[in-house]
Amino acid sequence: MSRSLSRSLSADDLLAGAGATHRVEVPGEVLHPEQPDAAGGAVTLRPLTVADVQRIAQAAKEQRVLSSLLMVQQSLVEPKLSIDQVSGLSAGLLQFLLEKVNRLSGLSVADDDVERAVKAPLARACFVLSREFGWTPADCSALTVGQIMLYLEMLARDERPGEGTP
Repeated sequence: MSRSLSRSLSADDLLAGAGATHRVEVPGEVLHPEQPDAAGGAVTLRPLTVADVQRIAQAAKEQRVLSSLLMVQQSLVEPKLSIDQVSGLSAGLLQFLLEKVNRLSGLSVADDDVERAVKAPLARACFVLSREFGWTPADCSALTVGQIMLYLEMLARDERPGEGTP
């Protein structure tokens, strides 16, 4: 059965999601891991916009923890916390909130998508080449499919190209 065509979206339709807020329940065991029967509560989060993500990336550079702190801090609507306050959260609570922020912002990847990517032939080939020759992902992405096949065949025959040259 064919689906009917959807209506065309307007600019307002596309931008509406960025202004939405979401009430998220935080389980008691996340707030107080040492108290299994602790009461939970709720926070209000908003999705991150492209501008937010760009600002966070520029501010945090390569510091993954700082990126996480900034993402949660920017997303929290209620209660509003400073970056110092967010950095004082327990690691478990920060991770919980970050997962929610990523999901609301469309930044998370479903487990089966990750599984499919890991099983993809080219991804597996690049992983093998990285492990065997110490190449970076950038080195592997510069290779053609033909070169990847050639290097894999050389590995299968136990021959190695000049070390360090993809």
